[in-house]
Amino acid sequence: MKTMLAIGLMSGTSLDGVDAALIETDGEGHVRPIAFVGDDYTAEERSAIRLAVNCALELERPVADPVIETAERMLTARHADAVDRLLARAGIRADEIDVVGFHGQTIAHRPDRGWTWQIGDGAGLAEQIGISVVDQLRIADVAAGGQGAPLLPVYHRALCASLPKPVAVLNLGGVGNITWIGEDDALIAFDTGPANGLVNQWVEHHSGAAFDVGGALAAAGSVHASVLDTLLDNPWFDLPAPKSLDRHDFTDQPAMGLGLVDGAATLTRFTAETVALAFRLLPEPPTRLIVAGGGRHNPTMMRMIGEACGLIAEPIEALGWNGDGTEAEGFAYMAVRTLRGLPISFPGTTGAPQAMTGGTLHEPRTRSLSL
Repeated sequence: MKTMLAIGLMSGTSLDGVDAALIETDGEGHVRPIAFVGDDYTAEERSAIRLAVNCALELERPVADPVIETAERMLTARHADAVDRLLARAGIRADEIDVVGFHGQTIAHRPDRGWTWQIGDGAGLAEQIGISVVDQLRIADVAAGGQGAPLLPVYHRALCASLPKPVAVLNLGGVGNITWIGEDDALIAFDTGPANGLVNQWVEHHSGAAFDVGGALAAAGSVHASVLDTLLDNPWFDLPAPKSLDRHDFTDQPAMGLGLVDGAATLTRFTAETVALAFRLLPEPPTRLIVAGGGRHNPTMMRMIGEACGLIAEPIEALGWNGDGTEAEGFAYMAVRTLRGLPISFPGTTGAPQAMTGGTLHEPRTRSLSL
């Protein structure tokens, strides 16, 4: 099957910045990463997104709001800038790119209410960069009764094609999610719980830093068992897979009263224990645990996950992959699958009633077409 050049764009719930990745793929077994860039948000941009998130969480359903529209314009412009930088790094012209997969920024995820909300103007982005854009990749799945998340499992399966099975890929973003791939390439996937989100929130509130650099704060603290038990006492962990979370479904309130380092240690251990709880829902223990996402840069979190799960947590770089670009690459891959009518979500990954494609295609200077 003919390959395509595709760009993927990702802005996660950790609110750290925009990732852009360029790959060559056929949307199936062939994947060749070409280039990657990451742009950090400024404090002002991060604040604008937080205001949009806070606004969205107060709403019963997505409706127009000036605060959210302001954040959306900023996000779209930042993603256009990331595409320009990526093309310059790769030495490739915009007219050589077949499609861009644009995740947008999740500001609320409410599949229980029949909606999920990722802001970002796909049509406007297509006009700014002069490339076809596929966005709103979660909408069709949620409309059909699925969770709309996680979506990366189909890409994880492609990356793990040559590995012995079963294998698990753990993504540690603001929220954690795990993909289990069986010997017959069967997919089981679901959110595990807060990953970096609560720890980042705690560290920023108590120190002003955006995150726990190198896990140093958590490494210097002590885990408070009573607080950890309170955090883990949540019926969500007993729900069967597939299941998904909004970044704000959990809070760091049980840790209030702890100092900076003890709170960081306890919340980091909480993340590790949620992964161990997720292992109980897998059909069979994985032989390897591969970790992508920003959390793999936190050696304290990685060590705690290994201790909790009884399996070494290996950063995805151990397999020669770029862990910073994995999510963005995945949305490039899914955009190609969308163009080809291939499914991006499955009953075992999102709870969709059947394997489903999804997304909205925006062609520059033409009207958008819902797929």
